[in-house]
Amino acid sequence: MESEDELDMHDAHDDDDDSVDNEEDFYSGGDDDAAGIDSDDADVGDYEFVDNDSDDSDDMVSYRHQQNYIILAEADIQQCQEEDITRVSTVLSISKVAASILLRYYNWSVSKVHDEWFADEEKVRRSVGLLQKPVLRHSNELELPCGICFEIYPLDKIQSAACGHPFCNACWTGYISTSINDGPGCLMLRCPDPSCGAAIDQDMINLLVSEDDKKKYFRYFVRSYVEDNRKTKWCPAPGCDYAVDFIVGSGSYDVTCRCSYSFCWNCTEEAHRPVDCVTVARWILKNSAESENMNWILANSKPCPKCKRPIEKNQGCMHLTCTPPCKFEFCWLCLGPWSDHGERTGGFYACNRYETAKQEGVYDDAEKRREMAKNSLERYTHYYERWATNQSSRQKALADLHQMQTVHLEKLSDIQCQPQSQLKFISEAWLQIVECRRVLKWTYAYGYYLPEREHAKRQFFEYLQGEAESGLERLHQCAEKELHAYLNAADGPSKDFNEFRTKLAGLTSVTRNYFENLVRALENGLSDVDSHGTCSKTASSKSTGGCRSKGGKGKMSAFRGSGSSRNIDDTDHWSCEHCTFANLKSATFCQMCQQRR
Repeated sequence: MESEDELDMHDAHDDDDDSVDNEEDFYSGGDDDAAGIDSDDADVGDYEFVDNDSDDSDDMVSYRHQQNYIILAEADIQQCQEEDITRVSTVLSISKVAASILLRYYNWSVSKVHDEWFADEEKVRRSVGLLQKPVLRHSNELELPCGICFEIYPLDKIQSAACGHPFCNACWTGYISTSINDGPGCLMLRCPDPSCGAAIDQDMINLLVSEDDKKKYFRYFVRSYVEDNRKTKWCPAPGCDYAVDFIVGSGSYDVTCRCSYSFCWNCTEEAHRPVDCVTVARWILKNSAESENMNWILANSKPCPKCKRPIEKNQGCMHLTCTPPCKFEFCWLCLGPWSDHGERTGGFYACNRYETAKQEGVYDDAEKRREMAKNSLERYTHYYERWATNQSSRQKALADLHQMQTVHLEKLSDIQCQPQSQLKFISEAWLQIVECRRVLKWTYAYGYYLPEREHAKRQFFEYLQGEAESGLERLHQCAEKELHAYLNAADGPSKDFNEFRTKLAGLTSVTRNYFENLVRALENGLSDVDSHGTCSKTASSKSTGGCRSKGGKGKMSAFRGSGSSRNIDDTDHWSCEHCTFANLKSATFCQMCQQRR
């Protein structure tokens, strides 16, 4: 983004300058320096959720402000257009019609219009087609020839743009309608005369075209504010008509539309923090590419020795017969004709010829290629299956969240005799589950492209990923299974419901901390691990997990923090079985989730 665009931002948010306590450890929220990122970026990246049901209220404000972007409905876009047009018209002392032509030409950048206009007004007028005086003047004529059909018409049947070139109403209508039906190019329509560049304003278009063409033109006009503007984009969700006005220089690109779809503003793919856009593009391409099909064929099949068609063997003996019309019979191991095989070569389930040739190295290259393809396919399948599983779990969590908000909360409110406003902790837990499933899903794409040779980083990554996943599973189980006991209670309010509230809220907070620190570490490129396979001094004092080199093998040493930056002595602390928070030995209740020791 160029700095000039920043002058055009509507209702821009002030950066959050709240400092972060440097003494916090990794699992207690972590300071931003430990992850190697600026505090502004960390503030933007914190997981904060908004109840989408509130969007439907009648008294909702026109703009929906969220950390670093604004969601715009069509009415908001029209309002922004009108404000920009009025501002340019007032400053430059020109008509609103001329101001709208200028803004469309300069992609709705008010600052760009001002800079170019005051630098060289005449050049801008020539470029845009805003003429100060007509090229042709018709003083006393009662009739004029049309420049397209060359018929003679009275003046009331003739129209001209600012240039003065005369054309009949019928030709004007045909010219403008054809341009509108051709697409958004009609917004920069010029005079039909080949030698003239005068702009055709919206007033003339409204005067001459049909109602359907007016609606199309207006639609193009509104959409141009988003499509021609570098700081606004449409939500890519199918059927969504909302646009996103992004705040320049705010760090995170993840946005959530009013339609509940989360996506990356930079690449318009679904939200994928902490994975960068390049990795996401590579992963999506790999998932859809034919290369994986070829890898599977290479790893799991062999070509028929005669017709070369690939054949998969999933069971049975080594005697194979190719499908018609080939019908060639051969040995699966050595690919030789079956007529040369029998009891002397090992029977139906072995091949002495193959074993002998293999020892001599005859099949080395083919076997190596097949083994490499198989290993590559197995590795890809490992990451893809977990990526897809978390995607499915997220979709189910979204459905459970919707059912919770629409059905279960009201039922639970009646059973426990508590207002729904006091049950928001349940929705917050499910929102956290949905977000964590998304993050966890993309960590598998991150892990797939993490170089195998960087053993220390891979160990550290797998440790952080495992800790975050364990925390998420505890939260998911509590929100799903333990909650149903209170939903199905038939004997009125439960005495231990408040304990459940404390436990679920605590698990939500702990899981959020796990994932925030996982995101910080991945976005920082796991830089806390140095090239020798050990954790840096900063990481060892602020991380939950470190790497120490012993006997040439990286080994994880995990500890939990209670707010101190010093290493924790296991003899002075005990770990909560529910949330894994490290509590002082003297404590009988967990300080995080309030569970008894």
